[in-house]
Order: sequence, then C-alpha cells, then structure tokens
Amino acid sequence: MKLLQGKTALITGASRGIGKGIAEKLAEAGANIAFTFLSSVDKANTFQSHLTSTYGVIAIGYQSDASVFADAEKLVNDVQRDFGTLDILVNNAGITRDNLLMRMTEDQWDEVMNTNLKSAFNLTKFASKPMMKNRWGSIINITSIVGVSGNTGQANYAASKAGMIGFTKSIAKELGSRNIRSNAIAPGFIETEMTEHLKDDVIKEWINDIPLKRSGTAQDVANVVLFLASEMSSFVTGQVIHVCGGLEM
Repeated sequence: MKLLQGKTALITGASRGIGKGIAEKLAEAGANIAFTFLSSVDKANTFQSHLTSTYGVIAIGYQSDASVFADAEKLVNDVQRDFGTLDILVNNAGITRDNLLMRMTEDQWDEVMNTNLKSAFNLTKFASKPMMKNRWGSIINITSIVGVSGNTGQANYAASKAGMIGFTKSIAKELGSRNIRSNAIAPGFIETEMTEHLKDDVIKEWINDIPLKRSGTAQDVANVVLFLASEMSSFVTGQVIHVCGGLEM
C-alpha cells in the first residue's frame, strides 16, 4: 500500500515550480490531488490530466485566490464536495515583490503579505474543520530561509515567511490534541521557473555559498513534504525543516 493511499491533499500554487513537484510526489504516493491556480486554465488542465493519467489518482484544479477569505472557504467546501474529505494541506502559494524598504510601496507590502501569509491563515482556518472531524490531518507551510535570517530588499517577503513560522508553531499547539500536525519547510535556493531570469554569475555566487555546492530542486522539497504528510512523521509537529543544502544567509 502506498504511503498516502486514500488521502486527499490540497496544494496551493501547484501548477509550476515547487508546488508542481509537491503535487507529483504526493500523487506518486497515492494521494488524490486538489490544487489551485490563478490564471492559466489550459496549463492547469494539462497538469490535471498529467496527474490522473500518470499516477492513477483523482486530480482537480481550482481557479481560486486563497488570499480572499470567502474564496478560501468556497475552495475548501468544493474540495470536500468533490473528494469527500481533506487530509493534507500544503500552503505553498507565494510571490516576491522585492525592493529596498525606503522604496517599497504599500501595495508591494500588502500584496506579498496577502498572498504569502493571509492565504495560509484563510485556508488553514477552513481546512482544519474536516481534519478535526476526522481527527487526522497534516498542515505543511512552505516558508523560506529568508523568513529565518532576513534578506536585503525583501523585508515584505521575509516578514511574510517569518509570520508563517510563528503561525505554524501556534497551530501545532492548538490542533495537536485533535491529531492534526502542523509543520513548515524552509527552502533555500531552489531552481524553478522563478529563478530562470537570474544571471549565471548570480547563480554561481549562490551555489558557492552552499556547503553541498549545488542548488536545490523541487523534488528536494517535495521529498520532505511527503515525509511530513505521511505517518512517517506521526510524532513531528511544530517544526521548521530547512531544505537549503546547509546555506546560512
């Protein structure tokens, strides 16, 4: 029997990058997959078909903005209607709007906080209800090492990701008695579509600072998500696992 056979996972922002890798890894382990996307319907439909045909699971993409409170509630209700349950939540959706503090606009701050942090609050609030009913659940928040150490030009991003860490630890204490675990993963430099615009010399500089001397992949993160989503981590909650190759920022 596969590790996540019979489980349903909801993953935000899963049509590309780290989220896509997570969805594929959990589907490979037998989980049915609900995922969100914002704009590219054709791309989402293609990915939905890929998950179903490749892994033999039920997969449905939902065009939804989890940073909107009412939309998050509707999303969770739709997932329960379509799948019958919700066992695993991966709050992965995230954006950057980098700028130095003195140049950062209110919109740049608000957009990052809403997408990265408020969406995690919204979905966790509603997803925890079916998990409490089932007395089983795993909530996994994708934060960042920037949320631990900070980074120049990323005050908004760092604040949102640090907020996710505090949120993760608080929820772990609140929901632990219902057998619901809450953990966070802090990736370092991961090569995705978002990093393709970086110059080669910038990438080399990053990699030079990483003890393992390579960048990470979406699969590196997805492997840890699988561990936290499954019973392999049944006594792990309130933790932040760094997936960064030993990078210290």
